[in-house]
Amino acid sequence: MGYEIDFLPVGEESKGGDAIAIRFGNLRGVRAEQTVMVIDGGYTDCGDALVEHIKKYYATDRIDIVVSTHTDQDHICGLKTVLETMHVSQLLMHLPWEHSAEMERARTSESWREKLNDPARRMLEAAMELEAIARERGVGVVEPFAGVGSKDGIFSVLGPSETYYEQLLTELVAQTAKSVAQLAYESAMRKLLEAGKKLVPETWLHETLRDDGTTTPTNNASVVSLLEADGRKMLLTGDAGIPALTRVLDGLEENGFSPGDLPFVQVPHHGSRNNVGPTMLDRLLGPPAEDIRRGIACVSAPKKNPDNRHPAKKVTNAFLRRGYPVYATQSASLQYSHDAPARSGNRPAQSLPFHPVVEDDGGA
Repeated sequence: MGYEIDFLPVGEESKGGDAIAIRFGNLRGVRAEQTVMVIDGGYTDCGDALVEHIKKYYATDRIDIVVSTHTDQDHICGLKTVLETMHVSQLLMHLPWEHSAEMERARTSESWREKLNDPARRMLEAAMELEAIARERGVGVVEPFAGVGSKDGIFSVLGPSETYYEQLLTELVAQTAKSVAQLAYESAMRKLLEAGKKLVPETWLHETLRDDGTTTPTNNASVVSLLEADGRKMLLTGDAGIPALTRVLDGLEENGFSPGDLPFVQVPHHGSRNNVGPTMLDRLLGPPAEDIRRGIACVSAPKKNPDNRHPAKKVTNAFLRRGYPVYATQSASLQYSHDAPARSGNRPAQSLPFHPVVEDDGGA
């Protein structure tokens, strides 16, 4: 069975996002022998790029499954164009109002919506808009909780579970205006600190990445999914963080997964150091080892990365130590494929190097 996973570049300058096109099946056969998917759509202008890419390289205007991993603008906005332009059979997206009384009240009442904190309101409004477009276009909507997948079993959702999603919604809605302001203040302070951050050395044997990174409930609610074709497992992580990915790993290990079983993995959240840690990476990729190649990793990264956050050098070093060289979009598309038709003009990509110095985050 053939497959193609295409990471399209998202954003300009230092703003990135995710826009992924996927095709699997008999890629040299007719359209009926193939499944076409989109996972996230980047910003609004990325939707046009996805549509053009699928028409040009997959030779179709029909998409079987669209997945909205979560509602951040750098992931969801371009999906509106995809739904409005293409013939989409199914949309996988979470409906927060189905799992939170507060979200349901806010969905039907403007006054209740104004009482939500900004992150919760943005999640709700983005989900409402995308769902409305899908309903208007006659696209079936299914919530992507663990166990949902394609009929042939090649694509499957590993997380979040419905229970964990509801837990994250409770955390998100419970944030007071003060706590949201505090988070904004902490974010601003981090940026100030990063501007004057000192560099610290890393070697192959000395790693500064830590296990205490944290991310938002919205990011942890990201859909984490698996493609498994001809025994090859490919993990797509969205913006999921350590607790979300740890839950996914628990489920994988119960089904016989071993570290390093993945020939392909997406680096979470554009390579943020807050989304991965050494312990989790050892379970996912295997322990650090010299002169080993277990697979490859791909990161959706912006063209410019002045603060070395997306991706962080210590994160790409961590993947490389474990046998996964990292390839970054950075204004160019990346294709990972097997048994797929050749594309004229494609050139081998260059993986990111090992960095002997990385930014010191003070242990955070």
